[in-house]
Amino acid sequence: MAWYRRGHRDLPWRRASDPYAVWVSEIMLQQTRAQAAVPYYERFLARFPTVERLAAAEDDEALALWSGLGYYSRARNLLRAARIVAAAGAFPRDYESIRALPGVGDYTAAAIASIAFGIPRAAVDGNVLRVIARVQNDSSNVGAARTRERFRAIAGEWLPRQAPGDFNQALMELGATVCRPRNPRCAECPLEPCCAARAAGVAGSLPVKPPPPTPVRLEGVLLVVRKAQRVLLQREGAGRMAGFWSLPAPEDLPGARRGARLGAFRHSITHHRYFFTVFQAGGWRGRVSARNGLRWVHPSQIAEIPLSSTARKALKLAGIA
Repeated sequence: MAWYRRGHRDLPWRRASDPYAVWVSEIMLQQTRAQAAVPYYERFLARFPTVERLAAAEDDEALALWSGLGYYSRARNLLRAARIVAAAGAFPRDYESIRALPGVGDYTAAAIASIAFGIPRAAVDGNVLRVIARVQNDSSNVGAARTRERFRAIAGEWLPRQAPGDFNQALMELGATVCRPRNPRCAECPLEPCCAARAAGVAGSLPVKPPPPTPVRLEGVLLVVRKAQRVLLQREGAGRMAGFWSLPAPEDLPGARRGARLGAFRHSITHHRYFFTVFQAGGWRGRVSARNGLRWVHPSQIAEIPLSSTARKALKLAGIA
């Protein structure tokens, strides 16, 4: 705690005690590095400073601010939860009720409960798992449910009843900046005197993780169809990208002729490695309507709609966004 108070990263959500702001930050930090989340967090809170404002927002307005952050089910769950909280009249103040909100798991509920309400609940993320494995010199597989449950119990034993939110953030900060996955800075660590892995000289080999899944390579083609100054986009109707706008694929536009190759890009989601090639296209004579999810969009409108990351990358190759 003394180490944390002497200096830590100045992240905007650490200046907030409002449970709504803490909740938004914790949802954004799922699967996203802190520095990458900062501009999204600041824009989101500027547009929706209260849970009531978010609950009243149109889906597209909120999803547009999430565009580019990835893992879009988080945004849809955030909207669902905001409407539940607004209908209840107040943000839930106990762990179980916070945990029941859409998109909130054990870690996120513990982080919100401890930071916003001072509830002594250990928040155990990947950074904290790594610190525990090294301090304990425990080579158990952290991918196993039994190991994670045991480590959660250890974190609960460490947790002070006073300022548990600060302690949780201190432990996460230690894992993110000092007890790093590679090249841990052990000499700077306040836990170095009691770290069993450091004493045994094996800190760099812990924690033990399950082998990563074999990468799956997938290839695809995206088409840039223009009409005057507008570009054709297609709304995703199902799956994890539901509600977001993407560029159509050849199978979406029967009869379209490929023109110039505009470039290619890679896009990764978990262990899936996508390789997209982007072509200018023309000759399509189909209808554009809400029924088939197609829409002509002017470049000036792109910032106002929820655009998929792949569409954003493809339109950049086309010189549009």
